[in-house]
Amino acid sequence: MTEEVLTTQDAVAIEKLGSARRKIMDQLAQVIVGQTHVIDELLISLFSRGHCLLEGVPGLAKTLMISTLSRTLNLSFSRIQFTPDLMPADITGTDVIEENRTTGSRDFRFLEGPLFSNIILADEINRTPPKTQAALLEAMQERQVTVGRVRHPLSDPFFVLATQNPIEQEGTYPLPEAQQDRFMFKVFVNYPNFDEEFEVARRTTTTLSDSVEPVMTGEEILDLQRIVREVPVSDHLIRYTLSLVRQTRVQEPGVPDFVREQLSWGAGPRAVQFLILGAKARALLGGRTYVTCEDIQALAKPVLRHRLVLSFTAESEGVTAEDLVEQILSITPTKEDELTGNARFQKIFAS
Repeated sequence: MTEEVLTTQDAVAIEKLGSARRKIMDQLAQVIVGQTHVIDELLISLFSRGHCLLEGVPGLAKTLMISTLSRTLNLSFSRIQFTPDLMPADITGTDVIEENRTTGSRDFRFLEGPLFSNIILADEINRTPPKTQAALLEAMQERQVTVGRVRHPLSDPFFVLATQNPIEQEGTYPLPEAQQDRFMFKVFVNYPNFDEEFEVARRTTTTLSDSVEPVMTGEEILDLQRIVREVPVSDHLIRYTLSLVRQTRVQEPGVPDFVREQLSWGAGPRAVQFLILGAKARALLGGRTYVTCEDIQALAKPVLRHRLVLSFTAESEGVTAEDLVEQILSITPTKEDELTGNARFQKIFAS
């Protein structure tokens, strides 16, 4: 899509997103050093109404980053430390019998669990058994909790940020594919560079304290989420996004040979939805009201890396999901005539 003359409404939308990003980044910079790409992906997910899975070794300030983000957004925040003995009712809530002292009658009353907050930090989510992990499924997708036969709606906005440790240790339970698919992004939190770690050491070994202030309300976030969905996307960009995702499905026609050899399972339709929504948010955060192929490409790895199941061949050769996404991006034309005129992609479009 080519850039068009901005309307007043478009200009206001860009200014709102840009102002929100600047304010949040300024507040986070008082506590968090570096990790700009992680914060950007968190904000894209937030404004797209998605959830994030953060992976990194201990000590990289994942928990601090999330708790500080909640403070800048003036939203309610709950931290759930996932442990092997955590039960579903510990996070969703439970019914208790309460006696009315006036009438003497006894009635059930629902006690809300920590899920009833705007921002949920699911810390070390791979430390708890699948039964408790699955308790998040309904909350993340339907934004409600069912206890007994009663449905309890959750707060809005509702944002789940889960962390996990990539180091294999005893007592961990890898997230099942259905649970991972609920997360819009899987974000890698890497070690800081020398200058960033120097600043971390300088800040955290003194008596200085941060003074983070809230810069946005829940109503403002909901308004920005609505604005993101109003960004137009051309048919070509939808077709390009579908081409990327459908090339990961080994059973489909037109799939490259290296994908058939190195993947056991590919991404589903939710990956397409998240790529397009994320690209819309990224465009607005970049000062544009139109989406480009570069927006899709920039988010392909965080959207797809946790949705691809590698084959034994790929694992034995040390091939990663990111390597495969990089290869798929390199062989997929971005120009509309080249994409639609390619015989292999015509098979994908016809399937």
